[in-house]
Parts: sequence; C-alpha cells; structure tokens
Amino acid sequence: MATLLLARHGETDWNAEQRWQGHSDVPLNERGREQARTLAEELADEPIVAIYSSDLRRAHETARIVADRKGMDVIVDAALRETNLGVWEGLTSTEIAERFPEDWHTWREGGIPSGRGGETPQEARERVVEVAHRIAVAHPGEQVLVVAHGGVLRHLALHADALKPDDTFANCHVLRVEYRDGVFGRVD
Repeated sequence: MATLLLARHGETDWNAEQRWQGHSDVPLNERGREQARTLAEELADEPIVAIYSSDLRRAHETARIVADRKGMDVIVDAALRETNLGVWEGLTSTEIAERFPEDWHTWREGGIPSGRGGETPQEARERVVEVAHRIAVAHPGEQVLVVAHGGVLRHLALHADALKPDDTFANCHVLRVEYRDGVFGRVD
C-alpha cells in the first residue's frame, strides 16, 4: 500500500479573479505563498518520502515551499498539469458563457464542447490516474505528497471515491488517498 497526500497549489491572482487557468503558467500571489507556508507547517511532522509536483509554477512553487521546510527535493512531472482548457484559459465563467454560449451550455450539462480546444475531462482524468498509479507503484508502503491542480486532483479523488461529484479542491487543501492492490481508495 502507498499513501498519496494530494495537495492543491496555493492561490494565484487568477484564482482570486475566478479565471480558468489550465496550462497557463500563472505564479502564486502573496496569499498563495502564505497558504503554502501554512501547508508546510501542517506537513512538517508527516513522514513524507517524496514530493511530486506539476511543472507549472503555481504548483511547483507550492511544492518547493513544503520541500524546503522538510529539506527535500521536488520531483517535477508534467503529467500532473491542470487540464488544458484551450481558448477558455484566462477567461472567467461569465466571459466563457458570453463568448462561447453553446460550448458553455454543453460543458455545464456534462458534455464535451466542440470549439474549446485543449483536452477533454476524460483525457485529463486518464492522464492523472496513470501518473498517480506510476507514483504509487514507485513508493510501496510509503507516503508521498503530490502537489498539483484542483481539476486534476479532483479527477483523481473522484476516481478514488474520495470526493462527491460537486465537491471542489480548495487551495492548499490536502486529501489522503491510498493505493492498495492496484486500486485507489479514500483514507477514512
């Protein structure tokens, strides 16, 4: 069994403005850095053997702050990136609804918009579940920290039955999932 501590990156200005980030490489803001420092304190006594991070700055900086507190390195993996949102990146939900009303309606109904570009939710889910399997297999009997993004962590948490479909992943929130016999599940 492996335990993965899933942590979303700290806040960015785009989070504060409720802009869709996707692959856009937006840095943490000062509140996000403070959230990351608080996360580092919360995890100071956790027996973590490795810290993995998305290659996007907001996740990597969050992971780096935790790693510095623990005297560890960060293993960067681009497969932990947020969902590629195509032309929606940088826009608010209101702006998307105004500019792409049919695609927005399709998205809200659980469908896949045709004109957005980027990757589908299913593609993102498959990508993050695959990298999580790879990480868990590399650390049998150990606990690792995975710092990534709300969307991809939500996909993994739903796959592990650790979140309800309408739940979100708050900045620097940590969720524990375990990997046992090739299957992810929530830690109660």
